[in-house]
Amino acid sequence: MSFRKVVRQSKFRHVFGQPVKTDQCYDDIRVSRVTWDSTFCAVNPSFIAIIVEASGGGAFLVLPLHKTGRIDKSYPTVCGHTGPVLDIDWCPHNDHVIASGSEDCTVMVWQIPENGLSQPLTEPVVVLEGHSKRVGIVTWHPTARNVLLSAGCDNVVLIWNVGTAEELYRLDGLHPDLIYSVSWSRDGSRFCTACKDKSVRVIDPRRGTVVAEKERAHEGARPMRAIFLADGKIFTTGFSRMSERQLALWDTENLEEPMGLQELDSSNGALLPFYDPDTNVVYVCGKGDSSIRYFEITEEPPYIHFLNTFTSKEPQRGMGWMPKRGLDVSKCEIARFYKLHERKCEPIIMTVPRK
Repeated sequence: MSFRKVVRQSKFRHVFGQPVKTDQCYDDIRVSRVTWDSTFCAVNPSFIAIIVEASGGGAFLVLPLHKTGRIDKSYPTVCGHTGPVLDIDWCPHNDHVIASGSEDCTVMVWQIPENGLSQPLTEPVVVLEGHSKRVGIVTWHPTARNVLLSAGCDNVVLIWNVGTAEELYRLDGLHPDLIYSVSWSRDGSRFCTACKDKSVRVIDPRRGTVVAEKERAHEGARPMRAIFLADGKIFTTGFSRMSERQLALWDTENLEEPMGLQELDSSNGALLPFYDPDTNVVYVCGKGDSSIRYFEITEEPPYIHFLNTFTSKEPQRGMGWMPKRGLDVSKCEIARFYKLHERKCEPIIMTVPRK
């Protein structure tokens, strides 16, 4: 009889989450009430940006990370859009540049001053106009400078050269319905999309073609998301036919059957996945849940291993995720989330205990 390891060896089995003390939170922020499944929050090592309620038009707050505590109501915002802001994303190559997509059909790129805002910012550096309906997704290219992807409710994906404000590629015949999520691959040569027609597609933007497609990746009618992992596999979240929330892992070479499929629960919020390529851990935060679940993705079956759940009392309305270079590694921190409540933003620190 061979001795089987009962407990799987993993460096991240005991990762635990810890909210920071109250004086380290950002209080009195009126988080946007737009019914759109974006994260509402974007973070980098210098600033945190949060989409807020704004009368007449759309606005988002940009705070220096150290400016914790109560935020004054008169604190200046970035307010150049004429409709509510739906998505924001910091540029990975420059901590002072942020892009925003809005219901007014435009994408704007902003330059944030060195010490944050002292007065409301209304003049963007670049305005990108090309969508005929509201823009729900903006995401920067991971490796090339000044390349930005935007996807709108007109089912069109546009890739822009921000430096010259011109369209590089226009991909408009590929999606028959609303695009729920877009994720670049690690080197930026392809991206994957999740669409309302329940298909997950892998697209080569230079050729403008769909490289691989999986129809009915999740049977349910609710929104799904798809993200690229470091080794080129795709991780999706969605709903089953019985409206149970699911996670699945797909091999892009063969999309017939998922490599792994797990059912979570029958809650109804959309699941937002965050992926850390260095540790191969996927964090899944449901909108309206009060928990963050995390899973390790491995090479051997069953591929998706549940690690643990971080739970707190209050539900989250959105979630920001700090890039690796903003973490305090001397304290064994492997991830940091910025959880949005009704009126505040609370950082949550994920740590690996070390003896």
